[in-house]
Amino acid sequence: MRCLICESLSWHLVCKRCQKRLLRPNPRRRKLLGDFEVISFYSYSEIEELITTKHHIIGHQIFSILAKNSLRLFAREFFQSAFVIPVDDKITKAGYAHTAILVHAMKTKYLRPKYASLFARNIVNYSGKSLDFRLKNPRDFWYSGPLEDIILVDDVVTTGLTLKEAYSVTKKAGANPLFALTLADARG
Repeated sequence: MRCLICESLSWHLVCKRCQKRLLRPNPRRRKLLGDFEVISFYSYSEIEELITTKHHIIGHQIFSILAKNSLRLFAREFFQSAFVIPVDDKITKAGYAHTAILVHAMKTKYLRPKYASLFARNIVNYSGKSLDFRLKNPRDFWYSGPLEDIILVDDVVTTGLTLKEAYSVTKKAGANPLFALTLADARG
């Protein structure tokens, strides 16, 4: 097969050389609510073509590669006990849950994934939608996860509304959301 980026022959969808050269994370922080912040590893424009594979069957492999090159590295340097919560990890038409793949890469001695605990009851697709549309169609999250320290994980932060709502719902339920992690920030 060929690397999706450089088109050289590779055993992987993104060759090791492109992973090392182009998928080196450059973490950035964004405050959402008071002290609650989002840490993103890439600018959306840097990995846009890779992120949009989440709607296709190869997205499973691409998200595993992205997670390995960013979230896993972060997790290896994090030494506080917490649960890692994927934002709305329902299985899509492509046959997998991309946020569950991201969270899976973070499992360590200190970080424990907790799947199927934060679901959106409103399944409207936010991709490419305006802020006005997002405000009129909240996710209406339901949380049934641990009431301890948690880290929220999503693929992209755009307006921040999804993560703000996830924060509020988990906090109201009694959990302690420390911060959120995303692969990409659409603003940067």
